Amino acid sequence: MDTTPTDSLNPWLELRRLTPARIALGRTGTSMPTQAQLDFQFAHAQARDAVHLPFDHVGLSSQFAERGRDSLLVHSAAIDRHSYLQRPDLGRKLNEDSAQQLRDYAQANAGGFDVVVVVADGLSALAVHRHTQPFLARMEEHFATEGWSVSPVVLVEQGRVAVADEIGELLGAKMVLMLIGERPGLSSPDSLGLYFTYAPKVGLTDAYRNCISNVRLEGLSYGMAAHRLAYLMREACRRKLSGVNLKDEAQVQTLEVAAPNENFLLKDA
Repeated sequence: MDTTPTDSLNPWLELRRLTPARIALGRTGTSMPTQAQLDFQFAHAQARDAVHLPFDHVGLSSQFAERGRDSLLVHSAAIDRHSYLQRPDLGRKLNEDSAQQLRDYAQANAGGFDVVVVVADGLSALAVHRHTQPFLARMEEHFATEGWSVSPVVLVEQGRVAVADEIGELLGAKMVLMLIGERPGLSSPDSLGLYFTYAPKVGLTDAYRNCISNVRLEGLSYGMAAHRLAYLMREACRRKLSGVNLKDEAQVQTLEVAAPNENFLLKDA
């Protein structure tokens, strides 16, 4: 009888070092091994927990205050998590009290802002809790370099992406930046998404927004995400647009710069 372990015969095993995807799981008869099945159930539970984790806006507001930045708390038209998940349209707009709160704030702070930063729980409050502060710390360096005026951070409970356009319009923003928890995957329950709109207003579609996704330690780094976003924002100000007509052409030098038309792979060969 051949007692060679099945795993040792699996040519996909080497690829497991390169991806968190569920490949080369092995098998027991016609089924997955017990450990692989338990790992799947654990990842599924993490994803579900991320969706239902309450938004800790109090903790975020305290962290912003420690860094000397004000914040405002508003709420979408979704009254609770159940309605938020069942009615995506309610998460895309503010409730009337919150809309009036922002109108009053805008009236008291005439002139608007270059950038309004919005933070919403989305489908993973876990992502927002983990990554908002370290990412914004990097992004604020670019804000300062460009000389852009930035609003207090607007925290949105039960918010979806489009609510940022309403907030930006109410506050008279030239640009609005939304940080939101993305839909959890089985290997990424804490992925942060960045959505950017130039000249935000109610009714814009996704075609008018730029998205940078998978901002997390195992995905796109804070520094790289901030670099790409800053490029998009500078180009948006120059070209007066965002969305599908604005491409991410940010140059990222990760290797020694080669001379024009020189193939760095052949350098010193």
